[in-house]
Order: sequence, then C-alpha cells, then structure tokens
Amino acid sequence: MNIAPPDADTLARAVTLLRRGELVAFPTETVYGLGADAENPRGVRAIFAAKGRPADHPVIVHAADTAHARVWARAFPPAAEALAHAFWPGPLTLIVPRAARATDDLTGGQDRVGLRVPSHPVARALLQAFHAEGGHGVAAPSANRFGRISPTTAQHVRDDLGDAVALIVDGGACAVGIESTIVAFDDDAPVLLRPGGIAVGELARVLGRTPALPGVDAPRASGTLASHYAPRTPARLVSAAALARATPEHAAVLARTVARPARFAGAWIDAPQTAADYARALYANLRRLDTAGAREIVIEAPPDARAWLAVRDRVQRAVHATDDDRN
Repeated sequence: MNIAPPDADTLARAVTLLRRGELVAFPTETVYGLGADAENPRGVRAIFAAKGRPADHPVIVHAADTAHARVWARAFPPAAEALAHAFWPGPLTLIVPRAARATDDLTGGQDRVGLRVPSHPVARALLQAFHAEGGHGVAAPSANRFGRISPTTAQHVRDDLGDAVALIVDGGACAVGIESTIVAFDDDAPVLLRPGGIAVGELARVLGRTPALPGVDAPRASGTLASHYAPRTPARLVSAAALARATPEHAAVLARTVARPARFAGAWIDAPQTAADYARALYANLRRLDTAGAREIVIEAPPDARAWLAVRDRVQRAVHATDDDRN
C-alpha cells in the first residue's frame, strides 16, 4: 500500500521522490493533486501517462507562497496581484503570462501558465519542504484518470491510479471538495474560466467588477471540457418535481429535497442542503453511486442560484459524457 500519514518522514520521502521525477499524490483543500516536479520533464510526462491526459491539456503549478509562484510568470497584472493578495493561500488558480521556466509540457503549448498557492496544511508543508530542497513548483492536476470523478480522499487516489503513484500522502478528506476557481488574465482583464472554491461575488468584491465569461479564444484550462468529473455509470439531471413524480427503479439516486420512496430498493443518497456542504460531499457521493451496480445515476438538479454556480458546473459536466467518452 502506497498510502502514508503526513508525518515528517513521509514528507521528506515525498520531496525525494519528486526530485527523482516520480509521482506523489497529496491533499489540497479542494481535491487531491497528482504531483510532479514542475521542472522535471520526466515527472511531468508521468502525470500525463498516469492520468491518460491529452498532451495539450495544461496543468497547474502549485507553490508554497506568492513569491515562489511569481517565478513562473512573465507578468503579473495588478488585478491578478489583488486576487492573490486576497485569496492565496486558497482555492484560486490564476492564469498569467508564462515565464521561460514554464515549458510547453506544463502549459499545453499556450503562452500562459496556471498558478496556485493551496491552503491545506499538508500541501503547504510539502511545498515548503520541496522549495527548501531547491524545487520551484509542483505540477499537480487532480489525482484521477482524466475526465473522471476527482478524488477527495487518499483511498480515492489509490482506487483510480494504484501503483502508478509512488506515494499518496493521506491528509484526510478535502474540506472544499471541488476544484479551485480559475481566473485568466489578458493584460489586466479577468476572465472566469471555471467557478470553484472562491465564489464569483468574492472575486467581484476584490476586483470591483465581475470577471468576464470566456470567449472562443479563451485559454484551455483544467476541468473546462464539456464532459468532465464523470462517473462510469451513465448519469442525468432531473428536476425535483420529475424525481418525486417517478423514481426509476433501475437507478442510483443523488437527491437533495426529494424524499426516498418507501418501496425504492436501489442506492439513494440524500445530499446536504447548503452549497458548501453539497460540494464537499459531491465527489464522494458520486463515487458511491458509481459502484452501486445501477444502470444509471439520477441527480436531482441543484438550485439555479449564484451560490450553487460551481456545483452546477460540476454536475452538468459529469452528466455530459457520451457513450464514446465512457469507452
């Protein structure tokens, strides 16, 4: 078993493995990351091989603090500076013009790089130890097969990737439970590429305006494909009224407001009522339903409210997969 507790010996071993170009999975406040030394081409290639990730899909570089993140940027626009000051460390990724050390392998060939300073104490301890040994950043997309449900526990990583990961640092269940908010910058104009752990209203409070929505020329970024976060079992969204009116007997159900019918014999999960609690449990709940042996997963649609934007983004992408995507 390659899962280990986050003690000093484990962190020292993790740094050694990263420096050798091997993969280390570690917890962040959002989801578990599949880490490699961002300056080691062999390690970065190993991420893509383990995940089955397309080569043109960029990864995010994680740093211990803003100063270490800056070395990856050719420019850091004032609005990005304001967001970093307000939300780092935390669940926010900034996409800015890349410095020379940010290679095509990291950026998917684009001229911008994604940067994040996580707040999870284990991630911070690992990144600080890595920097102390001369490392400048850890590339770390989510530690799961590409396009599938993200991992929020060490066992999720083990279930998905097995021995492809040299070490999984166990930091418990992730507190946020869905991925970081991603904001990209073209000069000083912020664009919201992915909603996540930082709400849009919080971004607007700092920026003095709401970030724009991405256009056709927006940069590629993690977790922004139409089909993503997907279970292997076909899934679909239904309204609360439709679920209450007719619950499919062959389905596994993720409900929120609808009560389980007395005679329903399948897998049924009552999701939390608040957006934050729902997000924290979402991927673990989808994983449970995905192993229930049902013909499909039926998800009660989350509320159409601003607080639920990130949750709606994830479940809509999770149910978007086609039959070809699942093969």
